[in-house]
Amino acid sequence: EVQLVESGGGLVQPGGSLRLSCVASGFTFSTQAMSWVRQAPGKGLEWISTVNSDASLSSHADSVKGRFTVSRDNAKSTLYLQMNSLKPEDTAVYYCTKYNYPDMDYWGKGTLVTVSS
Repeated sequence: EVQLVESGGGLVQPGGSLRLSCVASGFTFSTQAMSWVRQAPGKGLEWISTVNSDASLSSHADSVKGRFTVSRDNAKSTLYLQMNSLKPEDTAVYYCTKYNYPDMDYWGKGTLVTVSS
């Protein structure tokens, strides 16, 4: 059974940083691309970033480019999202997803990030 478990969310002040983690199990993590997606309160889903299986390629949405960085540790079956210079508009539930082109076929339950003073 595929499981994706996010952690690392919480309350942070504007300008602060957080690192989200996602521990994967039930599939061969090192062979799969992975993505982060978020959903702000009352809004739709927004793709944030994708990293390929060996972390040689990654991409980020324009809204987070230069502030967020996706990475992975295949030995630990863990995906990360380093978030710097956080803004109130980054407040959202952040989901870790398994990317099986062209779909995101498995999702975690999400972790809430709140950016507020």
